[in-house]
Amino acid sequence: MRALRGGRRVRVAVVVGGVGVVVGGMLVAREVSAPDFGIQAAAAGGTPQCARIARAYPDGVGGRRRDGTSLPGVGVWGDGEVTARCGVEPPAPTTDACLSVDGVDWVWRPARPGSTRRVLVTYGRDPAVEVTISGRFAGTDEVLVAMSRVVGTVAQHGKCIGDDDVPLSG
Repeated sequence: MRALRGGRRVRVAVVVGGVGVVVGGMLVAREVSAPDFGIQAAAAGGTPQCARIARAYPDGVGGRRRDGTSLPGVGVWGDGEVTARCGVEPPAPTTDACLSVDGVDWVWRPARPGSTRRVLVTYGRDPAVEVTISGRFAGTDEVLVAMSRVVGTVAQHGKCIGDDDVPLSG
């Protein structure tokens, strides 16, 4: 009888351990496969305007395919080489470097210290869209042309006063 109870305990322990491994594996797989690439949604990323903009993000930019993400207002291409976040704070009037692409003004923003990423934010439009491009990626102009088509539908209420002769390689 004692052997049966011990055997039952072992079976229960094996089943509980197996369930724990399966559940733990599912949680790890979900985290690993979550394509958020360390990006956070912008404060206003969940607005209806940003949902409309995010639905219009292109399937590809600069030869990079769009990755899936569950973050509101966010688009990711090429495993994070290019990202877009709708709903960032619109830039205040500035004399920072700016360029116009197909009628959409983009203001250069400093990247984090030590980063080679290029960061641009739409100017004079609300919601504002931030595009971040990896330093390894050479197609900044292609990205801005594609993204300008998307955000060009947002009403413009201001224009850049910065220098339009900024090189795209930034």
